[in-house]
Formats: sequence, structure tokens, C-alpha cells
Amino acid sequence: MIDLHLHFDGSLPVDTVWEQAAKQGIVLPASSKEELHKMLVCPADCESLNEYLEKFELPLSVLQTAEGIKESMMDLIAELISEDMLYAEIRFAPQLHLQKGLTQEEVVRAAIAGVEEATKVSRSNEGMAAASLTQKNSECDGLHVVGRRQIKVQLILCCMRGTDNMEANRQTVALTAKYLGKGVCACDLAGAEAVYKTKDFEQLFAYARQLWVPYTVHAGEADGPESVRAALAFGTRRLGHGVRSSEDASLVNDLAEQHITLECCPISNVQTKAVKKIQMHPIKEFLYRGIPVTVNTDNRTVSQTTIAREIQFLRDNLGLTVEEERQLYLNAADAAFISKEEREGLKNVITEII
Repeated sequence: MIDLHLHFDGSLPVDTVWEQAAKQGIVLPASSKEELHKMLVCPADCESLNEYLEKFELPLSVLQTAEGIKESMMDLIAELISEDMLYAEIRFAPQLHLQKGLTQEEVVRAAIAGVEEATKVSRSNEGMAAASLTQKNSECDGLHVVGRRQIKVQLILCCMRGTDNMEANRQTVALTAKYLGKGVCACDLAGAEAVYKTKDFEQLFAYARQLWVPYTVHAGEADGPESVRAALAFGTRRLGHGVRSSEDASLVNDLAEQHITLECCPISNVQTKAVKKIQMHPIKEFLYRGIPVTVNTDNRTVSQTTIAREIQFLRDNLGLTVEEERQLYLNAADAAFISKEEREGLKNVITEII
């Protein structure tokens, strides 16, 4: 239905990496797509977030040219369309795509071009039926008719945790402001949370507020409740993951009272050991407490997942009910970086379907 936490590099289809490598003359350490698949997918016995992050080097290697970025974005969105998704926010760090001479702005423009090309309304080419949303909603920019529904895709630009990239991060925030509403909807902070503490990025988010840039923050995944509290001090209304908030009862109360959205990614959370096992995942506790928690994929390829698989994973292991599933989707619609009218349009479709 809706995916608010979806990383571009960790979600490239295996075919895309294979084909882009061939097109760009990149020699892959794999002699077949089957072998490449094993290199891109997190093993079932993944031991840590660091091991999980090792899977990103290969896909990043094919995302260093404007054409590669554009075409790869189109391929990813084509997969979302095939799954009848309603809305997605795809995030990536422009500063990680500069190895072949692109500027951050050129990276952003290439990604936007991919989104625009992939989400063109083309009923004659796709042979799709008319959308069920209102005519007003069907005319929103970036929507693509899919069956009786539509998909809209926007980009979140990630700043990266570190000590020597503050200027690059400020440029990412400035680009978010420049392209806000033109394919970009927010910025984020990603990277080694346990090494580079969230509290150290206070000035970066002060800059974002100065430019009126919406943002979400990765917090409460590799680091504990103190990381979440630091993100809340920045004024964020959304947290990437946030699962380790459950370690602090008073923090859970604060999240509920402040109505802070958590972008949970259950399968990834288990793989990276943010939670030890799925039966210990706090997502249902968060729902019960009234925290607007959501379900997302994080990295579709690395975690071999989709929104449908995440939901089934929760049904099988936590007994997720239909009512709880509906609430997760409605929470996502409410938290999306879109207009009030678009949120209501998404919620209308959700209530029609479930």
C-alpha cells in the first residue's frame, strides 16, 4: 500500500544491477545473476547492522552516472507499480553518488527525472482502467494510474553521519529546500548511528528548520533511547525505525503524547538485530499505546521483501489483525509528506479496500 522508508540503493532489482553494470562497463564479482543475487541479499543468519550494510557497495557502483541513476529509479518504480502500491517515498544520499564526477545537484536531478518518467500517466500504453480516486486527486502531479488505484513517488534526500562531511550535508539540506515540491519531499539523517551520535547533528537540523525543510531522522535502530530523544529535541515528527524506544517506558509515553510517527521495518529490524527476534518486536505495543507506527520495507532487495511480505511476516509471527493492518496503513497515509487533500485521498482508498 504505502512505503515511507525505502532506500534506493538497497532496493535495486538484481536485473537492474546486472544490466547497468554491463551497460557501464563495470566488472561485477559474479558470473551470473544467481551469484549476484546472493551478493546483494542479506543472509538469514545476518549478525549485525554492519554485515547488513556490506550489501550496498555493489548497487552503489552502478549509481554513479546520471543515466544509471535515472534508469535504475525507473526500474525500481516499475516494481512498485507492478505491486499496486499507492504511495512511496524513496530515500538516498546524493553525496554517495559522486564517484564519477557528478555533483549532488546532478544526482538529485537524475533521480527526479527517473521518477517523472516512471510515473507518467499513460493509460493507452499501460491499458489500465480509470482510477477510483476523485478527479481532483487523479490530477495530482506524479500520479500513475494502476488498475483502480494510483501511485505517487517522492524522494527523501539523506544526509550522512560522519565527522568530515558537514558541508556535504548542508548542501543536501539546501538541495532539499531547492527541489521541495518538485520531486523531493524531505531530508533525513542516515548512517552509523551507534558511532556518530544523533545529538551531534543539532546544527544540521537547525539549518533544515531555517530553510523550512521537512525531515525524518534514523534513530532508535543501532543506538538506544538516547538517540531517539536527541532526534525529538530537533523537532522531528517522524523517526526512521525507532524500535529501541521500547527500552524506555517514559520515552514510549512521550512518543504517544507527541504523536510521533515511527517508520518500522520489521524484517530489516530482525536482520540488523535492532530487535533480537520478531516475537520481541514492539510494533503491536506501539499500536496499542496509540503511537502512529507504520510498516515499511527499508531495503527491498537486501531484505528480500515487499510491503505485502512485511504484513504477512507480522500476521504469521505476531498475529496482526485486519484492523491493526488497516491502522498501520492509515498511520502511513497521515504521516506522508504530502498535502492534506492527498492524505485524505489515500485514506479513502485504504478504507475502501480493507
